[in-house]
Amino acid sequence: MDRILEPEVMDTWLEATAYDAMDFMAVNTAFSTDAIALDSHAVKILDVGTGTARIPILMCQQRPQYLITGIDLAQSMLIIGQRNIEEANLTQRIRLERVDSKRMPYPDLEFDMLVSNSLVHHLPDPFSFFAEVKRLVKLDGSIFIRDLIRPENESLVNDTVAKLGKDYDTHQQQLFHDSLKAALTLAEVRDLLDRVGLDRLSLTQSSELHWTISGKRSINR
Repeated sequence: MDRILEPEVMDTWLEATAYDAMDFMAVNTAFSTDAIALDSHAVKILDVGTGTARIPILMCQQRPQYLITGIDLAQSMLIIGQRNIEEANLTQRIRLERVDSKRMPYPDLEFDMLVSNSLVHHLPDPFSFFAEVKRLVKLDGSIFIRDLIRPENESLVNDTVAKLGKDYDTHQQQLFHDSLKAALTLAEVRDLLDRVGLDRLSLTQSSELHWTISGKRSINR
């Protein structure tokens, strides 16, 4: 099945509130746990495509030294994210900024760790994002990126939505459906890593639905 793009930015209030209301606790907790396991000693962390900031909150609740900058292009997401941060009493450790992941305004080698969950499937051409990842992470810094895998055909998309999105409302099911069709295959992700020079990172299918990139940025690349 060919990739079918969805809007890069989910910036209506309906989309933001529907997204924040979806039950991603298990997914977000797994992401946070795995990211922390990769680098529990990092301090300065960038979360690209932070959405409503659920993952930075979980990470900071488990590691008191983490200082996280969360970026997103969707202002509605960031408004809800800021509210979530305030409710978690983490305004001193999590900062949100409206930034394009393809052109980030930070100095080279700025971050100890870069994390990103469910961003890549929103990007029409993810190469620029991966080039920015390489530029921004310190030599021997940590990279942890996870996203959906595109199913092989429409029937599998529909089966997945029916199975895993049965508790979603109609709008939430449509968001899930569109995201699956916009996702990348493992081969497409591997090609991106090879082209940008991050080929030494581990790429695995980490669940029925997800691929994961993880590892230390090589000092030589």
